Amino acid sequence: MRVVISGSSGLIGTALVPHLRSAGHEVLRLVRRAPHAPDERAWDPPSGRIDEDALEGADAVINLSGAGIADKRWSGAYKQELRDSRIIPTDVLARAVAARGIPVLINGSAVGFYGDTGKVAVDETGARGRGFLAELVRDWENATAPAAEAGARVVMIRTGLVLSHSGGLMGIMRPVFKFGLGGRLGSGEQYWPWISLDDEVGAITWALEHDTVSGPLNATGPAPVTCAEFTKVMAGNVHRPAPWIVPGFAMRAILGEFADEGVLVSQRVLPGVLEQEGYTFEHGTVQAALAAVLE
Repeated sequence: MRVVISGSSGLIGTALVPHLRSAGHEVLRLVRRAPHAPDERAWDPPSGRIDEDALEGADAVINLSGAGIADKRWSGAYKQELRDSRIIPTDVLARAVAARGIPVLINGSAVGFYGDTGKVAVDETGARGRGFLAELVRDWENATAPAAEAGARVVMIRTGLVLSHSGGLMGIMRPVFKFGLGGRLGSGEQYWPWISLDDEVGAITWALEHDTVSGPLNATGPAPVTCAEFTKVMAGNVHRPAPWIVPGFAMRAILGEFADEGVLVSQRVLPGVLEQEGYTFEHGTVQAALAAVLE
């Protein structure tokens, strides 16, 4: 297929592009600067401008645009940036997909949709939760409506905590644990919906290539674990103790509002669609995923 990707320079995008090419797909990357390579095309979401030939002959669009949820403290201005960096590009691409009759839109999303689920396991049939992230994800996904209304197959990839060799969650936790400073956050009883980068890329590619799949798709591992369990496995893999406990009030003082929605929140999210439709996980347990990314 001829696939056009936005957000190709991020953690997921930089792994997805070569994976798609190795699978035989042609990939064009949308960039917000002057193109420097033959596979790049310029676009400017705030103005709604996309290079005229960027979507020509496209079989699918994959939208991974969005500022990092944990890149900055959540001020009012940054919360608006989190919204604008997701909703505006999604709206622009969804309308372009509709106008050009492109048959597939794979759009980024997040498990933040479910809010705090406590110990209750939820899949894609779960209701929307409460909080800033739940509202953001709702509006983000709703921005795909023009494509769906035009008949495109739209898949919303609700991604959990991505485990990779570098960057993302591991970029923060690996050095902390290697220096023996690791430990659980808050009570440690909150569930973390992890997924390996290999399976994140695999799930997106699988959704692209399986035309029976549409709607929300949870990109999470099949066996979510608590923060305490994650901490124990992580410490074992780096061969360091992890005796520390960072209380919730300290996390809130450091991270502000993000602490309650991104670190201390419990999200026992299951990949219902992937499992029902027969996707085979490369890393089915957090032990396997951490062993792979920490080796």
